[in-house]
Amino acid sequence: MHQFKTSKDLRALEAEMPYSARDLPVTVYQALERVAARHGARPAISFQMFSSPGAKAQTLSWAELKNRVTQAANLFRSLGLGAEDTVAYVLPTLNETAITLLGGMTAARVAPINPLLEPEKIAALLRETRARVVVTLRAFPKTDVAQKVAQAVALAPDVETVLEVDMLPHLSPPKSWIVPFIRPKFTPRHRARVLDFARELALQPADRLTFDPPQEDRIAAYFHTGGTTGMPKLAQHRYGGMIYNGWLGAELLFTEKDVLLCPLPLFHVFAAYPILMCCIMSGAHVVFPTPQGYRGEGVFDNFWKLIERWGVTFMITVPTALAALMQRKVDADIASLRTGISGSAALPRELYRRFEAATGVQIAEGYGLTEATCLVSCNPVDGAKKIGSVGFALPYTEVKILRAANGSFTECATDEVGEICIRNPGVTAPTYTDDAKNHDLYTPDGFLRTGDLGRLDADGYLWITGRQKDLIIRGGHNIDPAEIEEALLSHPEVSFAGAIGQPDAVAGELPCAYVELVADASVTPEALLEHVTPRISERAALPKHIEVLPELPKTAVGKVFKPDLRRLAIRRVLDAALKAEGLDAHIRDVTEEPKLGLTAHIALGAQADRAKLAALLDQFTTPWQAE
Repeated sequence: MHQFKTSKDLRALEAEMPYSARDLPVTVYQALERVAARHGARPAISFQMFSSPGAKAQTLSWAELKNRVTQAANLFRSLGLGAEDTVAYVLPTLNETAITLLGGMTAARVAPINPLLEPEKIAALLRETRARVVVTLRAFPKTDVAQKVAQAVALAPDVETVLEVDMLPHLSPPKSWIVPFIRPKFTPRHRARVLDFARELALQPADRLTFDPPQEDRIAAYFHTGGTTGMPKLAQHRYGGMIYNGWLGAELLFTEKDVLLCPLPLFHVFAAYPILMCCIMSGAHVVFPTPQGYRGEGVFDNFWKLIERWGVTFMITVPTALAALMQRKVDADIASLRTGISGSAALPRELYRRFEAATGVQIAEGYGLTEATCLVSCNPVDGAKKIGSVGFALPYTEVKILRAANGSFTECATDEVGEICIRNPGVTAPTYTDDAKNHDLYTPDGFLRTGDLGRLDADGYLWITGRQKDLIIRGGHNIDPAEIEEALLSHPEVSFAGAIGQPDAVAGELPCAYVELVADASVTPEALLEHVTPRISERAALPKHIEVLPELPKTAVGKVFKPDLRRLAIRRVLDAALKAEGLDAHIRDVTEEPKLGLTAHIALGAQADRAKLAALLDQFTTPWQAE
């Protein structure tokens, strides 16, 4: 394993040889065979149903995991799937989820789907991937995953087989005795056959594949984007990108002696590649606490005790989880903890400082994206971290900061903000399954345009300054919401913040912000505005409205979900405008329309003046429809 402290260390690793000359497995199954041969008896993955440090846990060694993956791949082939067919899974995080992910990509193409999505979105993803097999939960108390998937399968005619995973074996008495009596009952209305995953798995050989194992690099996974912009897109991933992510972890971060605590979902690339694939390539042990990860009951309250139980060396986290952890005392021996790795969203400086003060451990912030299989950059674990940056471009990754104008691209100077564009072994072209979404996604020389704004400093650290599509455009003036959010998060009573542009009849957009407070806090919006005013560099960026919500809407991996905040702002601003004009109308709903984006739907009263309504609402750029 190479330690790196500076960008120069990473560039020296690149200079050793071309990436293609490295002795790497071609497929993920070959990687599993290698790790099972080297570390077969060592623990590979562990799962515990409940968050308490003494809860029952199921651990699979590397040899056992390879055998289960072999059975899963054989099962999917026995159901008629070929290398270009798709097996989807809609599962919380379980050992069975990892087995399905790895077995699915060995036998066919695998498509992980977020179980928190609504049935219609699940169905749309099943149709777009042309999934023929779906692995999901058997009906279980306190979850509606099975019911939602049944509704989705009824809308996805290509699905032939549903394999159900029962969580009952993960329970201990007396819970295991009670569940059969309180298990929800429902009748699916789809035509797919329903089989028991564990029973079918046991019928398959574990010592060999029943088909010729994959030998060549190919598309092996479809991951839907989980970001903050509404409708998910499907990115295609090759074995090569997965192996690249795993190699980076094994080369730079982990050995077989490391233990990773990962309460992140396996339908997201962060857990699937930088974590699971890095463990496969290094032999490290990964622990998944509760099916819901960080969302699981008691996970935050027991987090430090879980580190002590498992001897965790690396905790895997996201900023929203760190903010919640900072509301809990460190109440266990965490001496084994070497560092935390944070991704998925920018880490506020104040949160970094709070965490280091509470734990004595630093956070190494990194950057990746679904479209590049994942990893792009990371701060050094053992070197100087620049708080707020996402570190150095990783080996064999090229990062350029470019400015587009009139169809051509100009490279930005040091510390000049532009679009982050990347090229590395994880980038697959075409990226999306829907080719229309690949339009203008690459520069002429093959760099992926990430849509993220950032800069490279003189030491080679990459800084993300925002999203092009998240910019607040006030009368043609671009305002970066990150500056507003950073100022709000510097207040000790603020846990989360989301800044967006609210509609304005004159300026187009004005900045506004929504915040979630730490437990038992009571700071007012007026006090927050007073706090941020000296911390925001220009008056134009001062939020015109600050609102405290009980909880900010978030994605499954902890990003603030800004479309929901925009819906709140559209409803608030337009309702106020209608009331001020005395119009007999109100906002009934704000929905995402395919061609229009977020659209306000107006409910008209009996006395509504349509002409006056149109004259008022057409002053705003927000699309609207009167109903």
